[in-house]
Amino acid sequence: MKEFIEFIVKHLVDNPEGVVIEEKVQEDQKVVFLLKVQSHDIGKIIGKQGKTAQAMRTLLTAVSAKEGKRAVLEILD
Repeated sequence: MKEFIEFIVKHLVDNPEGVVIEEKVQEDQKVVFLLKVQSHDIGKIIGKQGKTAQAMRTLLTAVSAKEGKRAVLEILD
């Protein structure tokens, strides 16, 4: 799942080297992904009215459900 998010994000931003994704596993098979990008790329990740971020979260939910887990994407400033 981490590679999936990384693939999407690196193709959206201007500086793919600045993408950092941390993975935290919590109880009951819940996985939290913390996404950090450079400040000038944050708008490209969020998108107009948050639609890009919501689409990424929807895709992540589908992929994680297929693996029998629950995943959450948090975008950090």
